[in-house]
Amino acid sequence: MSTSLRLGLIPANRGFFSDELAKQVRDGTIKALEAAGITVVVPSETQTKLGCVETRQEAELCGKLFRGEDVAGIVVAAANFGDEQGVGITVREARLDVPILIFGGQEIEVLTHRTPRRDSFCGLISIAEALRQIDVRYTVARRPICFPEDESFTGEGQRFAAVCRVVQGIKTARYGLVGTRPDAFWTCRTDEVALQQFGPTTVTLDLSEALAAMQGMSSDDADVKAAVAEMNRDFDVSAVSAEAVVKLAKLEVFLRRFAEESGLDAVAVQCWSSLQQNWGTCACTPLARLTNSGLLAACEADVLGAASMHALTLATGQPSGLADWNNLHNEDDELVNIWHCSAFAPCFAGERPRVSVNPILGETYGFDRVAGTLAYRMKEQPLTLFRLSHDPQEGYAAAICHGQVEANRAETFGAYGWTRIKGLLPFYRDVILRHFPHHIGFAAGLIGDALWEAFGNYLGTKVFAPGERPTGEWLPEPPQAIRRD
Repeated sequence: MSTSLRLGLIPANRGFFSDELAKQVRDGTIKALEAAGITVVVPSETQTKLGCVETRQEAELCGKLFRGEDVAGIVVAAANFGDEQGVGITVREARLDVPILIFGGQEIEVLTHRTPRRDSFCGLISIAEALRQIDVRYTVARRPICFPEDESFTGEGQRFAAVCRVVQGIKTARYGLVGTRPDAFWTCRTDEVALQQFGPTTVTLDLSEALAAMQGMSSDDADVKAAVAEMNRDFDVSAVSAEAVVKLAKLEVFLRRFAEESGLDAVAVQCWSSLQQNWGTCACTPLARLTNSGLLAACEADVLGAASMHALTLATGQPSGLADWNNLHNEDDELVNIWHCSAFAPCFAGERPRVSVNPILGETYGFDRVAGTLAYRMKEQPLTLFRLSHDPQEGYAAAICHGQVEANRAETFGAYGWTRIKGLLPFYRDVILRHFPHHIGFAAGLIGDALWEAFGNYLGTKVFAPGERPTGEWLPEPPQAIRRD
């Protein structure tokens, strides 16, 4: 999945200070962002003085440039002290509700009376205040004053690009809902109107339409045959019949075509019990393969679970998964089993995945009607876990944590990974007290900070994480901790 996107750059100049130093920051920032795989939209040196922004005329030109290129975010570089009005006018002229990253250029040497100076440490505060006055949210670089040539700034650009992808992707998302939630799971209920007001649109399809289409699908369909061949190649299918594999392929092909026709970013599917009774398989393996190919697929008709997966994939550029908060390890209070029966994408597997039967549903519907779960132990890897939830009174909220999948002798069926999370039990209490459901999204890598910024700053959700505080929050020491000499 490509991570490239267009960002606008405002190299903020102020004429009282060195033009040469301003141009160095402008050029260095372009180079650093391009090295991070970002397309930079910025005035040329023929359009504005030095290709920077200072005057009202330059700001209006830059804003129109950003609007015409439909940039996904804006980077503001205080190339020297910078002109806060130039930045504010550019942002207002662009008329784009996008994330904004601000930073300032470091001084090139120890100051003397003869040293060229930037004074961006001061100017960046003025730029931030100007943005506040026009009611614009912004992100402050983790190292606010730096050289754009620093390796850390390339990482800053990648992180900010992830924030922009999440914000842009969630605001315009389309999620398919195939069937209805299992009646036993109130936890999977979704308010479509509230979700659309937040950003994403839900596209619905009754499961009977899917069943009818699959029943009319030929086993000689080229896409069906290709899916069958790939499942036989990539998975151990010895525990299920050849007929079941064909049925799984037909379900996958139908969902893929539905998603393509409807322009979907993800699907949430009613995976039990109608499928078992009326089609004779589970949905797990098709959902796992769809997710692995880039079409995110959630089980149990969990639309907000699909949204959580989508956010993770937007941030990482990689497939994500949806798990149950399943078991606390009986010997370790920071070790939880991230599990499902399972539709986990095979990219998370630490062994060859096995297509199997669902031992829970088999007891009710018959083991000849529940083939299709994907079983494996996850490979050891760092994870970001994320969940979006909605409360009619409180609005949207997000839970975020980092974890590490590790080896453990405990075993179960389905797909799973024993995941170490620092501060797990206090965070688990937050999950319960803050009304999050039993499903949690996960993706490889540690990108919780980008999700925090996207949802907590730009998408207006409350965000909860183990032991974390929102950016900028400071709690004074308790009185007894303050020394009085």
